[in-house]
Amino acid sequence: MSKKRSADSLVFGLILLALGTVFLLNNFGFDIEIWKLIAKFWPVILIVFGGLKIRRALAQRMESNEGA
Repeated sequence: MSKKRSADSLVFGLILLALGTVFLLNNFGFDIEIWKLIAKFWPVILIVFGGLKIRRALAQRMESNEGA
């Protein structure tokens, strides 16, 4: 269960880091429209979460096979 929490925390942290960077650059005068970026790249978020779910399922399957 700690692996699940770790992966979720990592993804959440990366998302916060990316958003914070975009907002900081915007404050420094770079013209970055956050909503256009989100509208363009939202499928990447789904791909990342899907990949993490698959990885977690495979890891659980390998752990259960090792115990048998």
